[in-house]
Amino acid sequence: MALRKISQLTESDHAMVTAAVAEAEHLTTGEIVTIVTDLSDHYEDIAMAWASAVAFIALAAYATFPDFFLRLIDGLSGGWRHEYTASEYVALLLTAVALKWIGTWFILKWIPLRLALTPKGKKLARVRSRAISLFKVGAEAKTSGRTGVLLYLSMKEHRAEIVADAAIASKVAPEIWGDAMVALLDQVKAGNPGAGVAAAVTQMGVVLAEHFPRGADNPNELPDRLIQL
Repeated sequence: MALRKISQLTESDHAMVTAAVAEAEHLTTGEIVTIVTDLSDHYEDIAMAWASAVAFIALAAYATFPDFFLRLIDGLSGGWRHEYTASEYVALLLTAVALKWIGTWFILKWIPLRLALTPKGKKLARVRSRAISLFKVGAEAKTSGRTGVLLYLSMKEHRAEIVADAAIASKVAPEIWGDAMVALLDQVKAGNPGAGVAAAVTQMGVVLAEHFPRGADNPNELPDRLIQL
């Protein structure tokens, strides 16, 4: 699935989303916030866990087959056999394990590989946590009727979340947002994240208009523009 970086979202993408939010909010007291980011978390702990696992496996291999690795070291040093003392062997062992850990850590600096080695459930949890954190800062209790809702898209994790304020959450079950998520992800998979966000907003507006129809007083309390992080 080819995904554009959010830095490649065009001005027309931004205009499309802004227009979609304004149109959706025209028929509802709900307030929609849209946020797109490249990455929700850098998963440093995952890289450390993999580096530690590789180092542990290497340590186990060195301890199980010491003669093989000592012959390998002798071969690399010119073929001269050296009788290692216990302290020298421990120093060699620790050096080799440390090099394995550092080497794996540097390899996993490449984010695509780090993401590939991160369990799906972990990515889901991190994206959800980031979405909730941003919602609390930017939308929760920011409207008079507690009718704010956040659409959050994290590109590199290929995940999206919808987080709603108290009034909306009390009436709209999470699965009701299914059409909005389908509309979003279909366009994202096609390489059109801007169009996907706009399509999702349109579907969210349909849901909000049903449960929170526009009243006589309908101020615009949250920004309509697409926010990039």
